[in-house]
Amino acid sequence: MAWAFGDGALFRSAWKTGDRAFLAACALLFLAGVAVTISWCGSMPGGMAMPGGWTMSMAWMRMPAQSWLGAAASFLGMWIVMTVAMMLPSLQTMLSSYRRSLRGLPEAQRNGLTALAGAGYFFVWTLMGVAVYPLGVALGAAEMRWLALARSVPLATGLVFLFAGCVQLTGWKARQLGYCRDLPAGGESPSSAAAWQHGLHLGVRCSLCTAPWMGILVVSGLMDLGAMALVTVAITAERLSPRPERAARAAGVVILAAGALAIARAVRAA
Repeated sequence: MAWAFGDGALFRSAWKTGDRAFLAACALLFLAGVAVTISWCGSMPGGMAMPGGWTMSMAWMRMPAQSWLGAAASFLGMWIVMTVAMMLPSLQTMLSSYRRSLRGLPEAQRNGLTALAGAGYFFVWTLMGVAVYPLGVALGAAEMRWLALARSVPLATGLVFLFAGCVQLTGWKARQLGYCRDLPAGGESPSSAAAWQHGLHLGVRCSLCTAPWMGILVVSGLMDLGAMALVTVAITAERLSPRPERAARAAGVVILAAGALAIARAVRAA
């Protein structure tokens, strides 16, 4: 069974078929993720001003008296909460479709398998955070050590935007969107292993599809609430739009323009 996107059909169907508790749980989880993310970002000290007129995110730095293990755990916790807040608006439709495919099973089993699929999805994103953190720390350390590298960051940021915008315009991006939207909701024999595998598959597909946006978020400032909000809206819009390829390409044009502007500013400031 493929998912219905864009016109709200899946949401209305889920609401009418008694899935109100599931939808309410998704909404509460989303709101909790947003609240914790805002609180976490607000409690963090401001970033470090760097040569070249940009600010390094504190996500890549240790707090005073904090071990590297503690810093990594703090980052990973922030990353998980952030991805819950950012991805759940579009993931909800996927999980709702999966839950509907389990019709006929006891309610408790349906809820458990759906939760397990969601856990598998966010496990993939957790692994992404595990991979991103050491890279960010290493790059941040290099930027503080070498002045020339630090000064080149605004230009490099513009180039990342250009690359992300180009990816948004490709057939590869359109295919990834298609995979995310049309992946079958469930298998023939529901089980815990199948639910976990389904969640992992969703996570891999989603991480590939959103790679341009996450790249933009990382270079724009991982603790920047405005950047998080814009990326969340963009991901949700292109995933739920009735014309996803058109939405992705329109976003790509905007990203290209933002990248060109960032490069022009970096060149003038050099």
